[in-house]
Amino acid sequence: MLQTLSWLPRTEGAARLSFARRDEQTRLDVLYQAGAARVRFPRTATGAPPEAVLLNTAGGLTGGDHMSLDVTLGARAEATLTTAAAEKIYRARDGDATIGVKLSLGAGARLAWLPQATILFDGSRLDRRTDVQLAGDACFLGVEFLIFGRQAMGEDVHLGACRDAWRIRRDGALVFADTFRVGGAIAAALDRPATLAGARAAAMLIYVAADAASRLEAVRAMLEGVESVAGASAWNGLLVVRASARDGRTLQGDIAPVAQALSGRPLPRVWQC
Repeated sequence: MLQTLSWLPRTEGAARLSFARRDEQTRLDVLYQAGAARVRFPRTATGAPPEAVLLNTAGGLTGGDHMSLDVTLGARAEATLTTAAAEKIYRARDGDATIGVKLSLGAGARLAWLPQATILFDGSRLDRRTDVQLAGDACFLGVEFLIFGRQAMGEDVHLGACRDAWRIRRDGALVFADTFRVGGAIAAALDRPATLAGARAAAMLIYVAADAASRLEAVRAMLEGVESVAGASAWNGLLVVRASARDGRTLQGDIAPVAQALSGRPLPRVWQC
């Protein structure tokens, strides 16, 4: 009698990084990598902070896979984190692909969290949580792109599930909580005027710094005339940009100049690949 196997090989990966300020430079203090998670450190310009490029050697995630990232910046440390390529979430047989990101910034630290897009395929299931802990005077810039099907390939996400949650705390107090959640008939949900009005790519940019409010008008000026539907707001030391577009290339092209202006440095080279 034939039996149907109830298990499939699962991808697991974990990376832990810690940066410390020594001799007036930010240096890598701790590096741990396991499973499918790998980290590379390209050469940066003289005086520029370290840049860490995260890789998933499995090439993508599906139901039951799990990846985690834990990054700590000590007092006055600076770093840029990105990913080598878009993270692909493939059709799930059962369960969710889960991703956990924890970012901790000490006093006066500065972190630019600039991953490339997350691409969801039809039938995929994603559950991701990003937790950011900031000292009161730390500076954080983060972006997140969600793309539902590759428009250039004629793809769409008819069914699936996506939960993308953000929590940011400053000096232990919750200052930002946001969850993007859609499931079931995803394409039909994204077509509604109250959601993405037919768009298939969505982005959120978060800037947490003492000068967040004073940067708002400049950011709004940069968003004027872009192809995406985009808006920016600021409150309580945060500046948030939300945008949507028909495709990921348009969206990233519109958000990239804003991210570069707020970071004060060129974007990672992998963004040009």
